Amino acid sequence: MTETPNPNIIDADTLTGEMRPIRRAVLSLGSNLGERMASLQGAINALADTPDVWVTGVSPVYETEPVDSPAGAKSYLNAVVLIDTTLAASRLMDRALAIEDAFGRERDGEPNAPRTLDVDLIVVGDRRANDDSLRLPHPRAQERAFVLQPWFDLEPDASLPGNGLIADLLEKTDRSGVTRRDDLSLEIQ
Repeated sequence: MTETPNPNIIDADTLTGEMRPIRRAVLSLGSNLGERMASLQGAINALADTPDVWVTGVSPVYETEPVDSPAGAKSYLNAVVLIDTTLAASRLMDRALAIEDAFGRERDGEPNAPRTLDVDLIVVGDRRANDDSLRLPHPRAQERAFVLQPWFDLEPDASLPGNGLIADLLEKTDRSGVTRRDDLSLEIQ
């Protein structure tokens, strides 16, 4: 006996005729205000709870000196998260901003101001974007050890599109203010 599809179940992709490819994305997390570890773990949990997002890896936690921040800014805790997603890059960016807002991120216009949570899209597949709301790959990732080092820990053979291998980029960055915190760890739900 041959099974026939149930006519009462509608597959959303067949409505539009679009297939949504699964893309690997790299996100950088940072916090230097409030309960820093709780904010990082909360961001990972929120990503894991996002439909069409699968968290596949979380880096070790690093404590880092602020870069280009106002005087008196406290040190950051940073990590990198790898995900697989079928979300469009713009939808993933919207989700990242919503997660920041949920953790009390304030945007006062001051560049690199202290923050409860920062969720940056570094890479979304091979997607390229350069507009006001989305820039991919992240325009300064290649010069930031607090992104490159945790990413290297997860994927030592990864490359940043248009910039080269993470290992090579990491060799060119100043890692003096980046300290691995083996006493802290983040979990995938």
